[in-house]
Amino acid sequence: MNIAKKLHISRLATDPEFLARFLSELKSPEEGAAYWHWWEMVARDKQLLPPGDWSFWLTLAGRGWGKTRTGAETIRIWAEHYPRLHLIAETAADARDTMVEGESGILRVSPPWFRPVYQPSKRQLTWPNGAIAKTFSAEDPDQLRGPQCHKLWAEEVASWRYAQETWDMAMFGLRLGDSPQAVVTTTPRPIPLVRQLRDDPRTVLTVGSTYENRANLAEAFFSGIITRYEGTRLGRQELLAELLEDTPGALWTLKLIDEGRVSEAPDLIRIVVAVDPPGDANTETSECGITVGGISAQREGYLLEDCSLHGTPAEWGKAAVDAYHRWGADKIVGEVNNGGEMVGHTIRTATGGARVNYEAIRASRGKLTRAEPVSALYEQDHIHHVGAFKKLEDQMTTWTPGEKSPDRMDALVWLFTELLVGYTPSGPAPRQTKRGAVTSGLRKREY
Repeated sequence: MNIAKKLHISRLATDPEFLARFLSELKSPEEGAAYWHWWEMVARDKQLLPPGDWSFWLTLAGRGWGKTRTGAETIRIWAEHYPRLHLIAETAADARDTMVEGESGILRVSPPWFRPVYQPSKRQLTWPNGAIAKTFSAEDPDQLRGPQCHKLWAEEVASWRYAQETWDMAMFGLRLGDSPQAVVTTTPRPIPLVRQLRDDPRTVLTVGSTYENRANLAEAFFSGIITRYEGTRLGRQELLAELLEDTPGALWTLKLIDEGRVSEAPDLIRIVVAVDPPGDANTETSECGITVGGISAQREGYLLEDCSLHGTPAEWGKAAVDAYHRWGADKIVGEVNNGGEMVGHTIRTATGGARVNYEAIRASRGKLTRAEPVSALYEQDHIHHVGAFKKLEDQMTTWTPGEKSPDRMDALVWLFTELLVGYTPSGPAPRQTKRGAVTSGLRKREY
């Protein structure tokens, strides 16, 4: 201990070679492991539990800063003293793959003498002293009804689909002991919950950029990702951890989307899948936009799913057809300006012989002209997102006319053009659908 106390902690945290040399010079592997798992020694100051009386520790940090390690180490420390803990992630898979089993997850950071046993079927970690941590998914806020805890870790709350509902349920359960506390780690995004936590007087706020952990990140990451996004608006959010507000000139704002957001859709009389094919054949850089939405009897539009993906034509064709069947949709609409007849061929091939109702749509007007009526429907509170769709909403709120429009947003525009803009009060009324029905047809329409 005396040796470690004489060392400058920041040197150990920012100089991997120095730390490795120090550990190699220790007398035994066991002693080396002890120092390696001494979080207070290897962590940067910002990663350590803040002192004082607080309820929420909100860490807004860039990619690669060490948010997950910070949350995992905090839970490990709490598990030594508190018997009931909760772990909440965007999805059940994220809870398992990132918070528990990830490269910086709880199992990896725990020392051999205090490593929990993970039982995936029970969504539970159990430590040698009997402390238990349960994992939860923000896709199902009702999971949090009933269970109680002393402390909790909320990971990437800005990406949660049902952020406010999940947080509210989590707070009802955070009620054991004299000092219930939550550590919240997330890349910043100005959703209401993040702003609410930031402004709460009971919150300790930590902000950190990707650059603070550069010594521990691969050089390829900096030469590739950093160089590409440095100086951009997305880079300011994802790397510098700035909580950005509205983009000047954008057709949508997050506030506009939030005001129409709902947790569930009413009965829908018509459901459509919209496909905007990739602009090039590079499946790693170009996405296929695929969105699903419906219309109610009151002529209100609801965004149900964003299943856009990077993939081959066979992969995105299958994703579109799967969504068609999953939602019992009336039709698939596909933009053919870029893909020509390839979209229809891909959809038909992906059906495996089944017949689907597909309609090809061709743009006869510019992207701005097509997007503006859909944006106006948001302003009139006629379109609602059922939950949150981070990647799609980021595209919507950062795109400005004149820039190349992203595929997710284009698919959204085609979706609500078909559902709402394409129908006028004097035109044909939406018909009642029989969920799961599969019809045939191939038509073209211009917008």
